[in-house]
Amino acid sequence: MSLDKTYKMVPGTTVFDAEQSAKGYHLNQFCMSLMTAENRALYLAGERAYLDSWPLREDQKQALLDRDLNAAVRAGGNIYFLAKWGATLGFSFQQMAGSMTGMTEEEYRAMMAGGGRSVEGNRIDRAVLEAAHADPAPPDEHAVVTGAVFTSHVPAIGAAMDHGKTGEPYWRPVFEGYEFSRRWERENLPDVIFLVYNDHASAFDLSLIPTFVLGTGASFPTADEGYGPRPVPGVEGEPDLAAHIAHTLITNDFDLTLANEMPVDHGLTVPLSLMFGDVEKWPCKVIPFHVNVVQYPVPSGARCFELGRALRRAIESYDRPLKVQVWGTGGMSHQLQGPRAGLINRAWDNAFLDRLITDPAGLAQVQHLEYVEEAGSEGIELVMWLIARGAMSDVDGSGRAEVKHRFYHVPASNTAVGHLILENHPGAETPAVKE
Repeated sequence: MSLDKTYKMVPGTTVFDAEQSAKGYHLNQFCMSLMTAENRALYLAGERAYLDSWPLREDQKQALLDRDLNAAVRAGGNIYFLAKWGATLGFSFQQMAGSMTGMTEEEYRAMMAGGGRSVEGNRIDRAVLEAAHADPAPPDEHAVVTGAVFTSHVPAIGAAMDHGKTGEPYWRPVFEGYEFSRRWERENLPDVIFLVYNDHASAFDLSLIPTFVLGTGASFPTADEGYGPRPVPGVEGEPDLAAHIAHTLITNDFDLTLANEMPVDHGLTVPLSLMFGDVEKWPCKVIPFHVNVVQYPVPSGARCFELGRALRRAIESYDRPLKVQVWGTGGMSHQLQGPRAGLINRAWDNAFLDRLITDPAGLAQVQHLEYVEEAGSEGIELVMWLIARGAMSDVDGSGRAEVKHRFYHVPASNTAVGHLILENHPGAETPAVKE
């Protein structure tokens, strides 16, 4: 199913969507640089030299040098960002608007004083719009969700790998639990991993607390969490699929924050290390998806489960034959603060794994209080697993999910380690079974 972008048909209008944002990313960031007096002075002292210091395309530079705002918008510029460029040059907003309509500032001001431009003659041709809304033929090929991986993302696991301690008696049982997983991952390598994790005060501090953040950029560096960045590769993103998912989820009422730039911490890199080992480059692209589980209110399990269901529909409507895995990370039971620090609840953890396999819709109804009371204050991370579980086709009866691997171990530093692999079989009808 193609995305509905009929807004592109409105005459004389450029809607700033993910496609335009990607096209004009550096142009708009250049405009943002003009929010300091120092940079404005540098720009005015030598426009060409300042523009050359940014990774702009030549058409973008020329649009600004020609004072051609229509060309700048076509090149990906957003009017709110371009207004900062105009302000630097001393243009009024009516002067800029007038220049895009072939009017002088005085002529434009007079038009507005007379009531503004009429909508008559400025709507979409009805015949063109009806043709666009006709039922499109289904795509010959599309992306599919091939499996889900659920795993803890304990930072000490990454440190054990980084410092060559995986063979020590303390750590050996943890890594033995992932030996099957690495073989399975090599044999079932996806094109893209949609990786659900939570940022641990690395990309977001208390100045910004978004609930859901989708990484739409081309790459994401490894965060410095205080000990220096882990010695692992940065992540290569999949901007086109991420933009498609963003468009689909937001138009289905899931409010996301989109991040074109974002460092990623152990919440994302430790699962990759567990599944792929020590590599020079991750073998597939990764779309990071951050969920706030640090400051309440955090999203409910039910909301995460429904988001996972919508995510699968979004992936399957993407018209490229990509194999996509959805990973849910975090947990299991652990509490890192207060007199209850060190809490582990084996019985609750294993009951969670049981229900995740056989009763995910019921599990999604578990309230925050139970997570905190039974799994510890940081055990709330487990709500993120429900996004990956919701993306399996057995949830709506259109396929089945097959359990390929299950593992549980205590302890890894301050936490319990839980791990599960489900293969997704769209179109199959057999219930989930243990391998």
